[in-house]
Amino acid sequence: MQALRIHNTLTRRADAVEPHADGSPVTFYSCGPTVYDDAHIGNFRSFLNADVLRRTLELLGHRVHHVMNITDVGHMTDDSSADGGGEDKMAVAGRRIAEAKKAGKLPAGTDVDPGNPGAIADFYAGRFLEDARALGLKVALEAHAHPERADALMPRPTRCIPQMIAMIERLVANGHAYVAGDGVVYFDVRSFPAYGALSGNTIDRLREGAGERISAENQAQKRHPADFMLWKPDMSHLMRWPSPWGEGYPGWHIECSAMARMLLGDEIDIHSGGEDNIFPHHECEVAQSRCATGRPRFARHWFHTRHLVVEGEKMSKRTGNFFTARDLFAKGHTPAAVRLELIRTHYRSNANFTLQGLADCQRMIDRWSRAHSELLSRAAPSPDESRPAGPFERALASFTDGLCDDLNVARAIAALNEACAAPAVERDAACAHRELAAMLAMDSVLGVLGRNRAAEHAPPAGDPGLAQQVERLIAERTAARAAKNWAESDRIRDALAAMGVAIKDGAQGTTWSRTAG
Repeated sequence: MQALRIHNTLTRRADAVEPHADGSPVTFYSCGPTVYDDAHIGNFRSFLNADVLRRTLELLGHRVHHVMNITDVGHMTDDSSADGGGEDKMAVAGRRIAEAKKAGKLPAGTDVDPGNPGAIADFYAGRFLEDARALGLKVALEAHAHPERADALMPRPTRCIPQMIAMIERLVANGHAYVAGDGVVYFDVRSFPAYGALSGNTIDRLREGAGERISAENQAQKRHPADFMLWKPDMSHLMRWPSPWGEGYPGWHIECSAMARMLLGDEIDIHSGGEDNIFPHHECEVAQSRCATGRPRFARHWFHTRHLVVEGEKMSKRTGNFFTARDLFAKGHTPAAVRLELIRTHYRSNANFTLQGLADCQRMIDRWSRAHSELLSRAAPSPDESRPAGPFERALASFTDGLCDDLNVARAIAALNEACAAPAVERDAACAHRELAAMLAMDSVLGVLGRNRAAEHAPPAGDPGLAQQVERLIAERTAARAAKNWAESDRIRDALAAMGVAIKDGAQGTTWSRTAG
């Protein structure tokens, strides 16, 4: 198995992701969205880079157990503080929805109670999942195709409160947490000497200004300014649960630690997020997870995506350069082009999202689609294995080498473009089937060929282009199955499910039908 090396935030170097000797899957936890608003394209850049990492591992032959949370409680308006300060984001969302409702600006058919935080979270979670499936986020496609496993693939903190309470009790019992005079449970950072190793901070450096956003009264209750909240009794909070320390709510760091441990175990292989998660969130996760389990590591690899700007400037609604994925879909941009524009800049570089770049991505994908259609039309059911490798088979090797070099997507794309530009004389019809399989293998990572259409969100039953699109995807899946490319076959099946299409394999071939809703 070819080795994938990715930069590890913890070690500050590129480390190889090693397969497990017992054949068990790579365990991968991603920090997902907080569902108090629609996810913007900066959020999706982080989520999609994690998706590319997962797909690359699968291309290399790894099995991957990927979990992404959907946060529906605990976030405050000032999450830059380890405690989280300011106001509950769900309350802010409720006011925003109430104002939109009063002004008649809610989307058609929307009826959300602005005073019900659970309803608000459900509303935005549903919209996030629609966008995520349109953009090919594999964990979302998997959860949609297997609803009985949805909570295990995309857990929500409000459904995991008992696991959080149990972890906090363990931390208190083993001396890593304490109940302050105000009843708040804090993690004791001085009980964990490695605190700060991930972010490069130290406890002494954090002492000054660590609590500047927290009230002096609350700060006085702590043993150290950098101690962070695990549970806060608060009868006025919108969402609260009974606990040994009083009715209240969890700190947002404990949520991910508890869910990762519950679903993936005490020690995981990869943890991803945006670079803004490194501190305080991921630093706090490391501390509480290691102290609760006693293990020397929480995650072996830490994978962080850098920030996104739009047209060279920070995204802002005030300047008009703030986009959600659905904003771009509504303007006629395909999910394929949006996805490619978000993943083609190296994840450790700041990315500049531009409308010109989006147009360039669309032209590139259209060129790939034409090459794909040509290969599909020429692929023979019994390829000639004696023929030498064609341009796409050769490109697959370079494509894979690029990805194994710290996910160099630009280098991988260049290899695919070179194959598409190869002279027609090199495209031997006798090996077109193998060439098609190679191209599909590359797209199993890029994830764009099945999304190169303007409306990915549940096309209406009478859409005249639906049947053509479905038949094309079924043909691709048939070719992938013939080539024993099971990962690609599964990807296409999940893409069809996301479109609201159910397929059934039989002796006479594959048939399809629309699913309810």
